[in-house]
Amino acid sequence: MKPKSQANPPKTLSSGTPSMTYGRIAGLDRDISKLVMGCDNQMTFPHAQAMFDAWFEAGGNAFDTAYHYNKGLQETFLGQWHTQRHVRDDIVITVKGACVPHCNPQAIRDQLQVSLDRLQIDCADLYFMHRDNLDVPVGEFIDVLHEETQAGRLRIAGGSNWSRARFEEANAYAEKNGKQKLSFLGNNFSLAKMIHPVWPGCVTANTPNFRAFLETTQTPHLAWSSQARGYFISPDTRISTPKWEHANAWDNADNRMRRKRAFELASQHGVTAMNIAAAYVLAQAFPSFALIGPRTLEELRTTLPALGIHLTAQEIAYLDLRE
Repeated sequence: MKPKSQANPPKTLSSGTPSMTYGRIAGLDRDISKLVMGCDNQMTFPHAQAMFDAWFEAGGNAFDTAYHYNKGLQETFLGQWHTQRHVRDDIVITVKGACVPHCNPQAIRDQLQVSLDRLQIDCADLYFMHRDNLDVPVGEFIDVLHEETQAGRLRIAGGSNWSRARFEEANAYAEKNGKQKLSFLGNNFSLAKMIHPVWPGCVTANTPNFRAFLETTQTPHLAWSSQARGYFISPDTRISTPKWEHANAWDNADNRMRRKRAFELASQHGVTAMNIAAAYVLAQAFPSFALIGPRTLEELRTTLPALGIHLTAQEIAYLDLRE
């Protein structure tokens, strides 16, 4: 059965589940769901089909893919799904490319066409450079992204795991040379502060300096590992995510306190601490979107209540140890 168009009120996975909320990014002609479905863990097409159907039924219209996810299988599944469901005009597809060790301008050109073919689309709605390469002048990245925009193969572009300094330098070059600027960022951002990179070359936007920049410029931000990869499932670190990741990337005294306070507020709001963590990301004072990675329909169902949580400024400060 073909899912309903986004123009119609979305159904929900169960009664009482909050409806989807949406935001806008300049340069696109449609709303974007504030939660973005990560296409990186659907191992078969029937699995992907079930997840994508449920996501679309819940009002989710944004999908995050990358050239190297599962050697291209995730892009292929999404392409098969949207063509079978005839919903291309109702969804937003994010494409990421040029990850290490192929983080260079030529890889953007080469990988983008492969991704478009897999996805069965002519143009990426949002294109991310998956990493930055400090050995490449920012102007070379801007030049190739501008060329691809002019060629109609992408609408707007941004950087994932880019520093504030490089992002500003890139846009200064674009403005000076009459090229299209980077329109958004996609770094790590979660209630738990990333202590060490989850993967080499990863960058967080969750520092006072970076948050101030996003707020002042109102730069849209799409947060990966927005729920700290399961750190808020349990009140301690004994959960399914490998312990080394928590110990290395997330676990310290401050984050343990943030987690404790998330469980406190979860009890008050009648939700889970994971929902509080996701709501914290969505409640920022800049256009903030959260990438999520549910592996099952139950994980998706239990993620959606975050949409119905409206954290106060005092609660946000409390969670982030500013009060």
